[in-house]
Amino acid sequence: MLDLRALVASIPFARRIKRVFDKHARMKFVEVSYPKDRLKPVGTNVKDGESKECQPDSNNFVLYRIIGNDLVPRHKKGQSRKNLEFILKHEADLANCEKRFIVNRIVDRGEEEKIIQLLQTYRLPYIRIPFDYDAYRTVGWDISGLPVHFAPYSSGFKRLHLSSQGIALLRVYRKKNNYVMNNNGARNVALQDGKRRAKWILPWDGNCFLTLSAWEEIRRSVIAQADFPYHIVPMARILDNNELLNPGYRPEAIEEPQVVFRADSNEEFDPEYSYGRRPKVEFLWRIGFPGKWDNWPIEPWDLPCPAYSADAGRYAQGGWVARLYSGKAEFEKQRDHNAWVGRGEARTEAIASMLDMLDAKAFDHNLNPEQVIFVPTADRLDGSAVALGYLRNAAAEALTRGPFSVVDKTTLPPGRNRNDYWHPAPYYWPHPLKIPGLPYVRRDGQRVPGTRMYEPLSEKYDRTRVQYLFDDTYTLALAWLQFGDPEYGRHGAELVRQWFLKPETAMTPHLEYAQVRCGHNNNRGACSGIIEFKDLYYFLDAVRILKSGNFLVTEEYAAFKAWLGNYLEWLRFSRQGIEERAALNNHGTYYDLQVAAICAFLGEAKLLRETLRDSRFRLLAQFDAAGAQPHELERTSTAHYCCFNLQGWIHLALIAESVGEDLWSFTGKEGNGIRNGMEWLLGHSAGSWPYAQIDEFDAERFYPIAYCYLDKYGHSRANIKFPIPAPTKIKPLYHPHDGIRPYWNLFMPGAVGNAVPVAHEEGVMG
Repeated sequence: MLDLRALVASIPFARRIKRVFDKHARMKFVEVSYPKDRLKPVGTNVKDGESKECQPDSNNFVLYRIIGNDLVPRHKKGQSRKNLEFILKHEADLANCEKRFIVNRIVDRGEEEKIIQLLQTYRLPYIRIPFDYDAYRTVGWDISGLPVHFAPYSSGFKRLHLSSQGIALLRVYRKKNNYVMNNNGARNVALQDGKRRAKWILPWDGNCFLTLSAWEEIRRSVIAQADFPYHIVPMARILDNNELLNPGYRPEAIEEPQVVFRADSNEEFDPEYSYGRRPKVEFLWRIGFPGKWDNWPIEPWDLPCPAYSADAGRYAQGGWVARLYSGKAEFEKQRDHNAWVGRGEARTEAIASMLDMLDAKAFDHNLNPEQVIFVPTADRLDGSAVALGYLRNAAAEALTRGPFSVVDKTTLPPGRNRNDYWHPAPYYWPHPLKIPGLPYVRRDGQRVPGTRMYEPLSEKYDRTRVQYLFDDTYTLALAWLQFGDPEYGRHGAELVRQWFLKPETAMTPHLEYAQVRCGHNNNRGACSGIIEFKDLYYFLDAVRILKSGNFLVTEEYAAFKAWLGNYLEWLRFSRQGIEERAALNNHGTYYDLQVAAICAFLGEAKLLRETLRDSRFRLLAQFDAAGAQPHELERTSTAHYCCFNLQGWIHLALIAESVGEDLWSFTGKEGNGIRNGMEWLLGHSAGSWPYAQIDEFDAERFYPIAYCYLDKYGHSRANIKFPIPAPTKIKPLYHPHDGIRPYWNLFMPGAVGNAVPVAHEEGVMG
């Protein structure tokens, strides 16, 4: 067989050619613009007279160096302090120049103390901008800054080069980045402080070093061209700081420059631009100072390229400044493309690592894997006699069923392993014309015999059986909590053992054969089959409860967690899991719900944070400005799917709430989110549903959503157009396809309260 990879590898420059083609393909896929394409400013290099407010007797200067966080792997740990020591020991006094420092939001308190001690030892003045952990905790994501078609779960994101993925994610972190790194914020502090001290202000990076000859070049250039309010000073990267001690040393200065401001200048740095994404270059674009940055693309995740300012062209250039060694020689070579790329990638990685560390500190202490999420922590549940009667009867019935196993089905999955979960695609029917290559035809909303839950033919497959597992285990755990009969707990634990733990009956931890279209895709399941485990979230609460009652011993609990970890691995990295994560409709919501529930159970804090972060993109994509759900309104059972998807969001938001995250109040720029989604749905809930609904629809499905809305948002904007009975008058159990958590009204605030009065008559849905 011809080995195409070997053939391509044998062609000279093949890999380089492929990279070029790949780059062009990506650039066609990602729309970009370039600063160079802007209209040129009128009147470049126009001198202006100095403001009469700024005419001190001499040309005095104040130099600020802004010392920030070490970012590993972009910098060597401790390099900022090491460079400060070099400056303090070796930089001479500079004529007509006062030296000051800004200690800028250093996270490591020990490192900050050492830096301040150094400055105090040398009796140098400084401004401390503290890092406040409580303030950081309040900073949110910049979700709206990344277009939803590049959301981290999307196919668009996966098409990006790895380095572009990192930069796109950096946009999501922009506000957090701005708080911690505070690049332009600190520069502006220096500018504002310096304008009352000197005619010329140098708000420079902390690693800038000036030899006497370099300073004289700068000073002479500024004084000779004092009519210009901005002076551009090119920078040279240094691989060995000690070279700067050699008399006459003058390296080639071609790197991104520093800027000198006259005290009456108008412009400042834009604090919206974050470290790692051109915070200083944005200023150079505004004043029209040309450079290689004019050819840097403005990508969809970038802040827009700024317009030219009124001061465009009012700059001069002269002198040079050294940039001290970062501790990473491979990144400091000038005129080296690989070093430039490496700097960028290392910087992106370093920023993400630091912010992840800070987020973990803010988030992880709220995560308790043992804590039940959907059940009150009290020993006894709060509910009416009617609701508790439902629970007692359901628990008695559950004792008569099971234990269940995937090996109980009456047919074999395509892989011939009875321990594999198996269920055919519910909406794909054999094609009546027997067309070759098209053995099945899709009929949305119409289920194939055997795929309807609880019908006799469903014994052939596993879908009914797994639903009994989820529901009965949950019912029995709640019944044990409420009534104290250990028989409930023992039987619930046996259900868990039979399905997950006993080698001969345990399910293999994947859904490889869920929703199979036989004759298609090598008889593998569809990504949509993952939704058949949608109710895992409340089942995991049941397992927690059974463990708390010692019905599952420590070794069994550990074995279950190992099974769950393997299933999570499959969810994340299998073809079906990757595709389901990218789903735009309710399937994406319920994928996130599964992953979040598993992460909360296993203590996988980082993945849980990322899942909840990315779910915000999903909210923007799924709800429009009015609160409608366009993807669900494309279906033939729109009332069902709009309610079903919102129920998924309710449960995902409750998981988020359990770890201190707030999805309830999150909205996009147009107000789209869970709240306006509920308002739109409840506003359409009375009378005839105006969209396609081919199946009979249970209008009582609006009740749990309405009560959730009132619990989270109150009456202020509620548009509930039908009378809602008291929670105790509403059934606690709905069909599993409805997505409503069993006994939803047993735990809610006011579960024994009164009806919510409204003026409208109850609508009848059909």
